[in-house]
Amino acid sequence: MTNKEFEARIKGSTQPIVIDLWAPWCAPCRAMLPIFKEAEKKYAGKVKVMRINADESPEVIRALRVFGIPTVVGYSHGAEIIRRSGVLSPQGLDLIFDAAITGEKPARMPLAPRDRLLRGGAGLALLAIGWFIGPSWILLAAGAVVLFSAVYDRCPIYKAVAPRVAAIFHKSR
Repeated sequence: MTNKEFEARIKGSTQPIVIDLWAPWCAPCRAMLPIFKEAEKKYAGKVKVMRINADESPEVIRALRVFGIPTVVGYSHGAEIIRRSGVLSPQGLDLIFDAAITGEKPARMPLAPRDRLLRGGAGLALLAIGWFIGPSWILLAAGAVVLFSAVYDRCPIYKAVAPRVAAIFHKSR
């Protein structure tokens, strides 16, 4: 597919479109395929789905400035609404489809289990290093912040306080 064909399909569509940019040699792309097929069935009739092979359409990949695959892009009314790279959870993919339908970006994408583990491990490592070399209060604080970033979206206190803090900053503008 050429870039002109791609743009014509996006601009000419009356339905929202979700695009899966993939390649046959890409293991994460193959891992995400069943999740994507399930979401495609779930949103059939509401969202058009395009799967673009990165190897067969390099012009489109360059025009979209895609640097990693798999990448999923949601379009609504011809405009890009959301883009995510890497393997997505079913919930993350649902957010992309919903964003394409509503035409609004979701507030936050949920963290993937892999990201939670990496952040949690990095936070614990910083805490351990900070404790054993001193204690080093800077490393302990950094470890606590990184560890909290792994679970903040599940914290009821954060959920209660964050909108209020955001409202304060939006008023001051």
